[in-house]
Amino acid sequence: MRVDARGFTFEVTAGGPPEGVPVLLLHGFPQHSGEWDEVVPALHAAGLRTYALDQRGYSPGARPTAVADYRIPELVADVVAVLDALGLDAVHLVGHDWGAIVAWAVAAGHPERVRTLTAVSVPHPAAMAHALANDSQQKARSSYIALFRKPDKAEKVLLAWHATALRKLLGGVGDGPRVDRYADPMREPGALTAALNWYRAMSRSDLAAVGPVAVPTTYVWSDRDVAIGRTAAEACAANVTGDYRFVQLGGVSHWIPDAAPGPLAEAILARVSATA
Repeated sequence: MRVDARGFTFEVTAGGPPEGVPVLLLHGFPQHSGEWDEVVPALHAAGLRTYALDQRGYSPGARPTAVADYRIPELVADVVAVLDALGLDAVHLVGHDWGAIVAWAVAAGHPERVRTLTAVSVPHPAAMAHALANDSQQKARSSYIALFRKPDKAEKVLLAWHATALRKLLGGVGDGPRVDRYADPMREPGALTAALNWYRAMSRSDLAAVGPVAVPTTYVWSDRDVAIGRTAAEACAANVTGDYRFVQLGGVSHWIPDAAPGPLAEAILARVSATA
């Protein structure tokens, strides 16, 4: 379905029982709402209604050109506006990668709209800041961001030779067709630049503005995540004042919704059921 909010048109994939308790799913870079396709069947079977949002820059009808339009407060405002447009007062919120950062910020700034939070792969921004300041390995893991923040150069590197580098980055999602479903949309004019603008708009002040989260929260991390190390993962707990669970998946890459949809669905359902 298409949802009009804040002067943009967002693509939203809805599924599950129409009267079910709502769950909003936020994808990461460089994917789209399809990353939840293997997760939602279990949620639907449990009676939940899911809404998977193609976020700003990923929905073709919500693709502004200015870098500043991709700051975290704008991404958060999109989520709140989409909830309003859907007529949803509060949802169980789930986010992966950049979607997790947005979800943390929504839960911290708008707790009345979030029943529970399940953050996947990326911890609370303050936990990342702690790791970057204290863990040399995390600094190395995050070094790719310097490239992503360089206009034009990042696009050239990632899209050269039929997007070889981008496809390699996505290697952990699964087989060739699964890589294609995420890489191909990024080859459309303007799409990759819009996705990279999330990194280019990122600032320490916006990350620092994300306060503690008081809603019931589960953080799901995988021990083979090349982007997020254990220091950042374990620092996450200090930034949640509500009920908190840390779920570690062994032998799983960063791409948890694709690589381990079953265990992730279990973690989401456990969080939802604990606060039903």
